[in-house]
Amino acid sequence: ALNASMTGNIWKIFVEHGQEIKKGETIAIIEAMKMELPVYAEEDGIVKAIICRAGQTVHSGEPLVYME
Repeated sequence: ALNASMTGNIWKIFVEHGQEIKKGETIAIIEAMKMELPVYAEEDGIVKAIICRAGQTVHSGEPLVYME
């Protein structure tokens, strides 16, 4: 799973279910304290489930996307 690096609101999600992604690709943007912080893929894989949605508040360590 790719987890939120900090508490904030999901501003935008860049991936879709079933999409193949590469290590370092931007998965989502978390907005926190007036800053936009990208969440990057930690490894190559395929998106199996998207747990978050735009506008949702997430907490540090919370899963955003499950990959295979």
